[in-house]
Amino acid sequence: MKTFAEFQIIGRVGKVTEAGSTLKVSVVADYGKRAEDGSWDSKPFWNTVTIFNEKTVNWIKDNIEVGDLVHTRGTIRETSYEKDGATVYGVTLAGDEFSRLAVKDQ
Repeated sequence: MKTFAEFQIIGRVGKVTEAGSTLKVSVVADYGKRAEDGSWDSKPFWNTVTIFNEKTVNWIKDNIEVGDLVHTRGTIRETSYEKDGATVYGVTLAGDEFSRLAVKDQ
């Protein structure tokens, strides 16, 4: 049986940052809900997706703008390293798929 650890996010792009040959794309998913008075209570959760594939990196640079609604999917990787005698833990969201669902103002 094949095993996997996968993520999927539909959200708006907040920032695109180059990091060497990769891109870091900040994507917000909003888990808000309607309040009793009818207003919207926003609950944004930000995730940084790392793009390693050169073709996808170039496509994002050419086609994605802050505010665009996107769908991304990929693998989750736990990471760790030593710093000042302590182990630092993290999680990498490695984006394998990335597509635009709508431009910023739609």
